[in-house]
Amino acid sequence: MATSTSDTPIPQRIAAIRASYDRLRDSTDPDALGASVEQLEAQMQAPGFWDDSGAAAKVSAEHARTTRKLKTFTELSSDIEDLDGLLELSAEDDELADELTEQLASVESRLSELEEERLFSGPYDSGDALVTVNAGAGGTDAQDWAEMVLRMMMRWAESRKFKVELLEASAGEEAGIKSATFRAEGENAYGLFNAEQGVHRLVRISPFDAQSRRQTAFAGVEVAPVIEDTGDVEIDTDDLQVDTYRASGAGGQHVNKTDSAVRITHRPTGIVVQCQNERSQSANKETAMKMLRAKILERQERERQEEIAKEKGETLDVNFGSQIRSYVLHPYTMVKDHRTDREMGDAQRVLDGDLDGFVREYLLKAAG
Repeated sequence: MATSTSDTPIPQRIAAIRASYDRLRDSTDPDALGASVEQLEAQMQAPGFWDDSGAAAKVSAEHARTTRKLKTFTELSSDIEDLDGLLELSAEDDELADELTEQLASVESRLSELEEERLFSGPYDSGDALVTVNAGAGGTDAQDWAEMVLRMMMRWAESRKFKVELLEASAGEEAGIKSATFRAEGENAYGLFNAEQGVHRLVRISPFDAQSRRQTAFAGVEVAPVIEDTGDVEIDTDDLQVDTYRASGAGGQHVNKTDSAVRITHRPTGIVVQCQNERSQSANKETAMKMLRAKILERQERERQEEIAKEKGETLDVNFGSQIRSYVLHPYTMVKDHRTDREMGDAQRVLDGDLDGFVREYLLKAAG
C-alpha cells in the first residue's frame, strides 16, 4: 500500500509512491480505460439508448465509474511527476514545503483508494449489499451486542458515503435486537461488506447481570449482493411459506410499526427473510423476494467457492460459521481480527464505525 508515516524520509515516500503507481498501471491500463470510456459513450449516443431504462442505467453507471477511474489515474500521474520538482524547491521555501507535504498525503490517499478498488474482482463486488445482523449465543447480552454491531456496520457504511436503508429490525425481549437487515447502496458495497461476514465476539462486564460478571456474546453478520436481474435466481412459489404479521420493530429508533410486515421462508434452504419498512404489504413482499433471491445467490456462490477450494485441496476459512473478530471491553480494551491478527486498542472507535483498516488488511490478504 502507498501509506506511510510522516517520519519516513520524503525521498523514500516518493519512491514508494512511484513503485505503487507503476504496479497499478500494470494491472489497470489507463489506455484501455480510455478506450472503454469511448465505447460506452458511443453506446449512450446511439439512437434508442434510453428505450430500455434499466439497461441504460447500467451503462451510464459503468461510464461514470470508468470515467472517474481514468480521471483519477490521469491526475495522479501529473501530481506524481510534480513531486521531484516540489522536493527540490521546498528546501528553500517553507510554503512549498507545506505544499509538498499536502501533495504527498493526497497522492498516497488516492493511491490507497485505487489499490482498494483493485481487490474487487467478484461478479457482484461493485454493487449494493444486503447486510443482516443476527443475535447469537448469549441471551440478552447477545441481543444487545447485535444492536451494537448493527450500529457499527451502519455507521461504517455512512462514513463511506453509502446510502443506508434499514429494511427490518426485530426487537429483543429485554434489549437490543434479534435480527435486522439493511441495504447499503454505493460503489463496491458488496465487496467491502463481504469482508465483515462471519461471527463477531464480544467480551465485557454484562450490564444485564446483577453480579456484574464478565460475559461473552456473539452476533453473526450475513452479507448478500443486491441483484436487479431476477433471472439470475429461479424460485418455485410452491417452495415458499409467506407469513404476514404486525411489525414489532425495535421502537421508533429503527422502523415504524406497520400491519403489513412480510416474512418469507424458503423451505429447501431454510432461508428466512422479512421486510417491514414499506408502506404496503405488496411492497414489503416485493422487497422480501429481492432479499431472498440475493441470499440464495450468495449461498450458491459460497458453495461454488467451497467446491473449487475442495478440488484444489484447500479449505475456505471464511464463512458464516467462522469467528472473524473479537471485541474485548474488559479487563482491557482491544479489538482483534483473527484472520489478519490486526489489533486496535481503541475499541470505542471501532464500535463507532472505524472499520476501514480491518477490512482493507483482510481484502489484501485474501487477494494474495
